[in-house]
Amino acid sequence: MGSLEFHHGPVENNCDPPMTNPLDPEEFRRQGHIMIDFIADYFKNIEKYPVLSQVQPGYLKKRLPESAPYNPEPIETILQDVRYHIVPGITHWQSPSYFGYFPSSGSIAGFLGEMLSTGFNVVGFNWMSSPAATELESIVMDWLGDMLQLPKSFLFSGKGGGVLQGTTCEAIVCTMAAARDQMLSRIGKDNIGRLVVYGSDQTHSALKKASQIVGIHPGNFRAINTAQSTEFALSPELLRLTICSDIEKGLVPLFLCATMGTTATTSVDPLGALCDVAKDYGMWVHVDAAYAGSVCICPEFRHFIEGVEGANSFSFNAHKWFFTTLDCCCLWVKNPTALIDSLSTNPEFLRNKASDSKQVVDYKDWQIALSRRFRALKLWLVLRSYGVANLRNFLRSHVKMAEIFERLVRENKWFEVVVPRNFAMVCFRISPSAISKYPGDDGNALINEVNCKLLEAINASGNVYMTHAVVGGMYVLRCAIGATLTEEKHVLMAWKVVHDHADAVLSTYQ
Repeated sequence: MGSLEFHHGPVENNCDPPMTNPLDPEEFRRQGHIMIDFIADYFKNIEKYPVLSQVQPGYLKKRLPESAPYNPEPIETILQDVRYHIVPGITHWQSPSYFGYFPSSGSIAGFLGEMLSTGFNVVGFNWMSSPAATELESIVMDWLGDMLQLPKSFLFSGKGGGVLQGTTCEAIVCTMAAARDQMLSRIGKDNIGRLVVYGSDQTHSALKKASQIVGIHPGNFRAINTAQSTEFALSPELLRLTICSDIEKGLVPLFLCATMGTTATTSVDPLGALCDVAKDYGMWVHVDAAYAGSVCICPEFRHFIEGVEGANSFSFNAHKWFFTTLDCCCLWVKNPTALIDSLSTNPEFLRNKASDSKQVVDYKDWQIALSRRFRALKLWLVLRSYGVANLRNFLRSHVKMAEIFERLVRENKWFEVVVPRNFAMVCFRISPSAISKYPGDDGNALINEVNCKLLEAINASGNVYMTHAVVGGMYVLRCAIGATLTEEKHVLMAWKVVHDHADAVLSTYQ
């Protein structure tokens, strides 16, 4: 009597399709060409789509089957579903009319580098696992550090070094963990509840998340108030006062995050003065230049990070405004040993002569996870494919387009620029003076309502996508220019959309 077999799902029979190798080179070549054509057509036709997805929550569940297919489906059929079901649910970050949040600028080089990295699919946790992955990353990080004119102390050619993280949040978690352990080695591990982290009310929420992750007491997180009069930058004087107050309470200053290009308004904290304050109290200073750090490869913008020599770590996101696809956060530290001491583990299965010799970098000890991708390939391709001169010109072209948009805002009596523009983002709103029956001091809620309605109308049009911020109690619109495909004509069109919808919104308040 034969054995019984139990099947989950349809019973297999002789009609099952033949197995094909999932990495068959010729089939990969065929499908790869189809995929490249699909993506190239997407970029070619991207302006035909509404920039902000217009679907409703849960739309996709109604369109796709309830279970995975039992038999294989051809790539042509799958891409047809992508076109009809996935694309409508995408907010098109690569659209030339995308002006929301901050850019996620792509490029051919970034895409091909990502493809190459995925193709090799190495897991580069230590030098031994793929020597090229480690060594190229170290070289590229020194190249980029030189382009930014970072002090030698941040580079491998000095006593520091750079690493590619996924995001700014990871970079801050890693550096804060290093700062925490350095401090606790001096004051005792039982005193973790006394450690204090400092930023401003404009600092990215990644700082608060990092402090939660590394075990900082929730009551010891400081978001120091900023004001429009100082362009929402962190005041060194207020920082010192806050630190002194904490010390009087028996607390221990640990970590300061200074920002170059805040999320809401792209304000710039005074790095030099802040580092001087932090130095007096033995604090770790991290400089978050996630958005604007890239533009510092242009000599005329380098002054924005003057004083960085007083910091302990510096990071910016190449996946924002540097034509390198997500994810790619560049982090430099003066003291790699501090990271390694906090983040390293050395299980037996990873032991090898190269690591034991201490002559190589094992990047697993510079990050949260063990596994890591070959991110350096795409950054290397971007740097080589475009060169420093072209990268500078790309960035300058975005700044020039932002200057045009800013001028149009300033020349119109309905609008005001809320803070001076530093880079390629304009922070603006309908001015209270545009409403004839504006109720004066009590009308802040009204003008915020007007600007909120304006933004909703702009985005509902599908022609343009912008986002907002609330600073100093003001609801403001943000026009962040930096999508790779954006040209001056798109900026002029965006202004027309803003103006036309403002006309319609204001007509209801006169």
